[in-house]
Amino acid sequence: MRPTALGYLVVSAKSIDDWATYGAGQLGLQGVDRSRSTLAFRMDDRKQRILICEDGRSTISAYGWEMADSAALDALAAQLESHGVAVARGSRALADERCVADLVVLEDPGGNRIEMFHGPQIASDPFQAGRNVGGFRTGALGLGHVVMQSTDMDPMIAFYRDVMGFGVSDFYDKPFKACFFHVNPRHHSFALIQSEKSQVHHLMMEYFAFDDVGHGLDIALAQERIAVTLGRHAGDDMTSFYTWTPSGFMVESGWGGKCIDPETWVPSERRVGPSIWGHDRHWLPPEKRQEARDMVLRNAASGLRHPVQVVDGNYNLMPGVCPWWDETIRSGGQ
Repeated sequence: MRPTALGYLVVSAKSIDDWATYGAGQLGLQGVDRSRSTLAFRMDDRKQRILICEDGRSTISAYGWEMADSAALDALAAQLESHGVAVARGSRALADERCVADLVVLEDPGGNRIEMFHGPQIASDPFQAGRNVGGFRTGALGLGHVVMQSTDMDPMIAFYRDVMGFGVSDFYDKPFKACFFHVNPRHHSFALIQSEKSQVHHLMMEYFAFDDVGHGLDIALAQERIAVTLGRHAGDDMTSFYTWTPSGFMVESGWGGKCIDPETWVPSERRVGPSIWGHDRHWLPPEKRQEARDMVLRNAASGLRHPVQVVDGNYNLMPGVCPWWDETIRSGGQ
C-alpha cells in the first residue's frame, strides 16, 4: 500500500505578494482564493495544488500525498501505525482548507509534515494560466516531484521505502548522494539528497510544451532568478532549468520526463551522475560544482545520448535518415 501521487503542497512564505508575482508570471500558475495571509494556486482541473501561507517562514510546510480512496487512506494509516508512526486524523476544517474529502497527518523521520488524503475537489471552471503556457503534465502522475535535503538519509530512505511503500527508481553517490522514488509511472515523485542541512531542495513542474520551458527561461534570465542552468537529467530524461522561489528553495521547470512501469522497474545505480549535459548547479559548493561539471564533460566525451520523451500532439516526425536513432530502435531503446 502506498500513495498514488504527490497531490498538493503547502508553502510557508514571508510575503504572498512575492509568490503571487512569481507563481503566475514565472511558473504560469493560476492564483485563486487569495486572503490576507494565504494564496492558492491551480495548475490543472484541481481546485488547489499549492497553498502559500504568509507565516514568516521559508519552506514547504506540508506535503500532500494522494490515496486512491478512503479505504486506501485507512489502510496506509494502519500500516504506518503498525510501524510505530504516530498518525492523527485531520479536522474537517483542515480538510476544507486543503480542498479534500479527508486526510491524516504524520511526520517523517526528518520532522517533515506529511498529509495523506483522498477526494480532491475539482474546480468548476477551466484552468487559466498566469502566463501563456500550454498546461502542465499532471493527472495521474501528480503535480510533479519534490526533493528533500537530509543530513541523515538512511532512516529517511527506510521510512519512505519500507513504511510508506515508495519504490526506488535509481540512486548515485557522486557528486552528492541521492536516492529517487516512484509511486506511479513518473520516474520519481520524491527524492532525497545528502546535505549538511535538512530542508526542501526543489519542486519540479513539468510543462506539455518545450517552448514554455524556453519562455520561462527567458523570464528567469531577465529577472536573474536562475539557480541551475538549462540541462538534461540522466534519470528521468527531463530537460529543465531551476529558479529560486521567494521561499528560498528552487522550482525545476521541465519538459519530456520519462515514464516507467512501476510493477517491473528494477532500481539501479546511475553512474553517469545527475545529468547528461548542462545543469550547472549554482547551489553547490565550488568543489562539488566542479565535480558535477567534470561528470557532464565525461558524458560528452563518451557520447552519452538518450531518446527524447514526447507525448502525442507535441511533435512532428522529420524526414531523413538517422543512423543513431535507427540503431536505438533496433536495440530496444537502450
